[in-house]
Amino acid sequence: MSTIPPNLLDYQRRALAMRESSYIDFPAHVHLETMARCNAACNFCPYSSLERKGAKMDDSLIEKIVNDLKDIPRLHRFQLSPFKVNEPFLDTRIFDLLTYLQSELPHATITLTTNGSLINERIVERLTQFPNLGYLWVSFNDHRPDEYEATMKLPYRRTRESLDRLHKAKAEGRLPMRIVLSRVGDGTAADEDFITWVRTTYPLFEVSIFPRMNWLGQVDVSPPTAPPIACTRWFDISITATGVVAHCCADGQARYPIGNVREQHVLDIYNSPSYRRLRATVDNRLQVEPCRRCNFL
Repeated sequence: MSTIPPNLLDYQRRALAMRESSYIDFPAHVHLETMARCNAACNFCPYSSLERKGAKMDDSLIEKIVNDLKDIPRLHRFQLSPFKVNEPFLDTRIFDLLTYLQSELPHATITLTTNGSLINERIVERLTQFPNLGYLWVSFNDHRPDEYEATMKLPYRRTRESLDRLHKAKAEGRLPMRIVLSRVGDGTAADEDFITWVRTTYPLFEVSIFPRMNWLGQVDVSPPTAPPIACTRWFDISITATGVVAHCCADGQARYPIGNVREQHVLDIYNSPSYRRLRATVDNRLQVEPCRRCNFL
């Protein structure tokens, strides 16, 4: 670890420790994209050029995936997110799906990630019926109206109204889950300004700054050089709406597939020899493709 920057040593230790746990055999996080649709066009996301745009996962395939995930031992806790490159609230099945997932996979922590713009009073009320969600993560990205609309291509006022609804429900105790507002950071003073604004405007929400990445070359954002460390995302599995399993969450276009859940068991894909070898033996992402081009942490 002598060549690893000091600020990344804890991350490297965490990634390598996962090899010695049940995560070597079973995923830590399952991303399940039920519909490849989004109402935003964020300038840091590959959705605008997504090749599977509009694809909808059929109910029978969702059931098959859930049945596969039932083979994960009950003692192994994992995270399950109906999200990849999409807006989950565009899928009219989302609340039925949440009910189904919680019923069939009690050892999974269900989490939701959204841009928040569609959250009306009806959605808030439905969310109150799922108090055990691990978190509701809102990708808000900029508190400044003009910059927000340039980044997200969504109406600022509408999203602020959604955030107000969520915060009010949180204050009333109707949404006990964590609610996080996040920003894809650019390393400027705007990152700290965003943190201060969230803590002042929505004190019951958490705030997070995510590093900007290039999605394995699928978005031109000129990220920093990939660090010489392993990756915790090697212990996840990322299922797209077509059934193709992407290399990881950063493989937005699924250009580096590791399997297809229509034809294979989810756990067989996760434990395929090449993918298992990656998480079991590689200490430095610079040694392997496509990870050597990824700065995501």
